[in-house]
This record gives sequence, structure tokens and C-alpha cells, in this order.
Amino acid sequence: MRIACLQHVPFEGPGNIEAWADDRGHDFQIVRLYEGETLPALDTFDLLVVMGGPMSVHDEEEYEWLRPEKALVAECLKQKKFVLGVCLGSQLLAEVLGTTVYRNPVKEIGWFPVQLQPDELGLFCIFGLPATLDVLHWHGETYNLPPGCTHLAKSEGCAVQAFEHASALGLQFHLEATADGLSSLISRCGNEIGTGPYEQPPDALLSGQSAHGRPVKAALYAILDNIERRVAALLQ
Repeated sequence: MRIACLQHVPFEGPGNIEAWADDRGHDFQIVRLYEGETLPALDTFDLLVVMGGPMSVHDEEEYEWLRPEKALVAECLKQKKFVLGVCLGSQLLAEVLGTTVYRNPVKEIGWFPVQLQPDELGLFCIFGLPATLDVLHWHGETYNLPPGCTHLAKSEGCAVQAFEHASALGLQFHLEATADGLSSLISRCGNEIGTGPYEQPPDALLSGQSAHGRPVKAALYAILDNIERRVAALLQ
């Protein structure tokens, strides 16, 4: 399988998504939009991964690549080419699917549980996962469930944490983060951490990585294995 990964900033990389691709023997290409690299052509990949970033989907004037990136996501959905969106990536995906991205009542920065719906009929992306999972959050914006999508997960601080589309998955939280990746994120964006009910200081973030990193990586691998099967079906 050929995977193209759109990266928006140097400190929010694919982490364990790339590790999974290497473990499974897939071709993995990173497109660094922050360095002005060109968006990939549709016929060069089978799965599009859209990563996170501190910018908003509404910052099109400041980040000129946002409009063509949204157009690429829209074309993928039109052509039934699978898209995985993480944090900002899920917000881009949600907007393209027809819903509005807006400020969440509270920021979520830290390790907090999400409640999944892994047993609901018809779901494939989170099949085999536990009903509750402690995951890393780092976002201040959210969205309503996009039209035609299935609500997959929620948390105390955010109603829509994940959604599934026939050829897409949006995750507001970070299953891909490694210890080095989280340290880099804290170094670059630690000033965003306040004192809200769902915001943790850096030491708690790092200790959470030690406590939850292994089960979160296993959950990510399970999701990506499910997506791999879905992509294979879409390619037939």
C-alpha cells in the first residue's frame, strides 16, 4: 500500500503511524507543507494521512496550502480514496464533509479517556478496540458530527472525538505520538497549556506517555490494520 502523509509543522509528525507502515512493509511518503512541498497527485497514493498542527482550518490567508489541501481531501472522498485525519487533520476532513469547525468550550491538553463504540453494527475502523481508552489530547477546536458519518467516540470535554465515513476516519486525539514527539510538541506549544479542567502540565503529559504509550500504540496499530483492509476493499 502507498501512503502519503501531509505534515503541517515539523513538531507534529506521523510518529507511530510511520512505524506501523514500516512494520507492515508499506511505502510511506511525507509531504512537508510547511517547507512548501507539493501536494501529492491522486494516482501516487492509496491512503492519505493528514496530520495535526497548531493552526486552524480557517487560517487560509496565513497558510496558503490550506485551500489546495482541502481540495485534495475532497477529491479523495469523491474518488473513494481513504483519508485518515488526526487532530487538525480531522477538522479539515470534517469541514470538507460539510460541518463547521469552531472553538470547543474547553481546551483538551492531556491524557484523558475517550468512550468508544466498538460494537456498533457497521463500524470497521475501531473494530476490536476497548470501550474506553486513555489517549493524548491537544486541541482547542472541535466540530459537530459531519453529515453521513458515524459518531465513534466522545470524552467529558468534547462531544465528537472521532467519526467514521465510508472512506475516511477522523480522530481528534493523538494515538500516533511517541515520547520524543510529545517532548517536541511540549517544547514548541507548551505555552498553550492553561489551568482548565482538561489541561495538564508538562510533567503529567510526559508521565502519561510512559503509562499509556504502549496500549495507545496497540490501539493505533489495530485501527490501521482495519483501515488497511478497508483500503484493500476500496481498491478492488
